[in-house]
Amino acid sequence: MAKKSAIENNLRKQRMAKKFLARRKRLLDLANNEKLPMEERFEARIRLAALPRNGAAVRIRNRCEVTGRPRGYYRKMKMSRIALRDLGNRGLIPGLVKSSW
Repeated sequence: MAKKSAIENNLRKQRMAKKFLARRKRLLDLANNEKLPMEERFEARIRLAALPRNGAAVRIRNRCEVTGRPRGYYRKMKMSRIALRDLGNRGLIPGLVKSSW
């Protein structure tokens, strides 16, 4: 089980990224638009830099929804390899069969 604080920090980052998504997209579009004058683009970059860093989606870490583990993460299942194997062995994941040969 991961530290509660790490899980909570990640959840906070997810909420902030969702909150600032539209504002960040609008400012990035302005900053990357080469048809606008350089002053407007520069102003958009400054306003973008003034936004909170944790509002960027890049800072979100994929974590297992069962244990909070950040490594060995399967995106399709939204869980770590350890939790996937544990639940699969118990028969709680439909279609997942433990292989043996």
